[in-house]
Amino acid sequence: MNEELDFIRKQLIDAGKYMFENELAWGNAGNISARVGSESCLITASGTNLGDLVEDDLVICGWGEETAAQTGRKPSKEVPMHRAFYELRPEIKAVLHASPFYSTLAACSNMELPNNWFVEDMYYLERVERVPYCHPGSEELGEAVRAKCGGANILLLENHGVLVADTSVREALMGLHTLEMVCKMVVTVR
Repeated sequence: MNEELDFIRKQLIDAGKYMFENELAWGNAGNISARVGSESCLITASGTNLGDLVEDDLVICGWGEETAAQTGRKPSKEVPMHRAFYELRPEIKAVLHASPFYSTLAACSNMELPNNWFVEDMYYLERVERVPYCHPGSEELGEAVRAKCGGANILLLENHGVLVADTSVREALMGLHTLEMVCKMVVTVR
């Protein structure tokens, strides 16, 4: 388990850096997680900056209750959103929540997103849903995500940001980056 946990930690640290360097994350906005076993995940701690994550910024969190790892740090308040994906969809191994500029613009508007412009958007944007606004970190938001995540890997969170889930950290990153690229294209052609 330690080797697996170390591997997952490295993936999340690398993902945070990638997100920050590619303007998919900024400041301490956003949180990321990866499934660990069948009833827990490794998630960023509250208040972390995705661009400079270290091992102590990642906390084990079980489904029954939030549990801090040996660091004693508090998990992100957005655990209910992440948990909704992991509980409902066993194939999901990673969940990324961020507020990239163009994707968040799409989430805050009624912008239609094409999924037939190029191969990557046909694949990654095939299943996108909108989630009505709920207070960040609330159980209500977790339930709203649960209501939509059965049929979608990408959720546009109204007036909040985006949530992308997939079978690996890498696939979730590609989904997030593709979403941001398509949103930028839509804004540019308007």
